[in-house]
Amino acid sequence: MNQEKIGKFIADARKEKNMTQQELADKIGVTDRAISNWENGRRLPDYSLLKDLSEKLGVSINEILAGEKIEEKDIMKKSDENIIKLTELISLKSMRYGIIGMALVFILLVLISTAKEINPAPLVSLLCTYNAVTFLSRYKFEKDKCYLVGGSMFALAAICNTIAFILN
Repeated sequence: MNQEKIGKFIADARKEKNMTQQELADKIGVTDRAISNWENGRRLPDYSLLKDLSEKLGVSINEILAGEKIEEKDIMKKSDENIIKLTELISLKSMRYGIIGMALVFILLVLISTAKEINPAPLVSLLCTYNAVTFLSRYKFEKDKCYLVGGSMFALAAICNTIAFILN
């Protein structure tokens, strides 16, 4: 899903209704900062808000997810595309819990290996590799450069740590 395209579409639809960000925010129960984040392509609206948002803007949920007006003849095609993209995005959001879990496991394993005087380097490499794959997967779907930078940094850390472990 193209967050910038969706954001521009939300902004245009809001302006067509002659609403400010604050007015739209008040109508759907979020902050004007949230609206700003959506419209600038920094975030997507939460799925629980899509129905209310579409009603207030006078557009379909499908059009919001596509980031454009959809002609009658293209509704089914766009619906299928949006369902697939939304499913991928939901799957990626659930990866967040995996990342948090891996961070906790990482800390625990480093503490245990330190206490038992075991070299934690292989564990660190494994966890950095997992996080690199996770972040780069998120970048693939969300095109958010933060994920690209994070994934690249984790990949670099995994490579450097593995080389250091092999050389010692």
